[in-house]
Amino acid sequence: MIKRIIKFIVAVIVLFIISYVPHDYVLNSKDIYLSFSLFSVYLFHVIAATIVYVIVEFIADKMPNQAGYAYLASVFLKMGFFVLVFQATVFANEQLTKPERFSLVIPLFLFLIIEAIAISKLLNSK
Repeated sequence: MIKRIIKFIVAVIVLFIISYVPHDYVLNSKDIYLSFSLFSVYLFHVIAATIVYVIVEFIADKMPNQAGYAYLASVFLKMGFFVLVFQATVFANEQLTKPERFSLVIPLFLFLIIEAIAISKLLNSK
């Protein structure tokens, strides 16, 4: 169990580095400025994905039949916490520009995909 958690954390950190650095470079090279911190958005998704995986790992260990429901509930809570944390910076704007929208959606989908892959492997092994 600990080995799978450490592998997931390493995978999430590698995904963070592989995706954040070019994303930030492209925005800076085109002189696009966001109304929020891109690093904060990526960091939130790194932390949230790790917490979601750890929760599902522990639930799958104790109650394997309920692990899928735990994943769905934790993803729902993750979205709610994202809105709470970034309410003042992201959702205060009336209209987001296209680069701002893409800068919110890209990390969301990247980390959601890695979560889903890792959790599906976990649930298939149980």
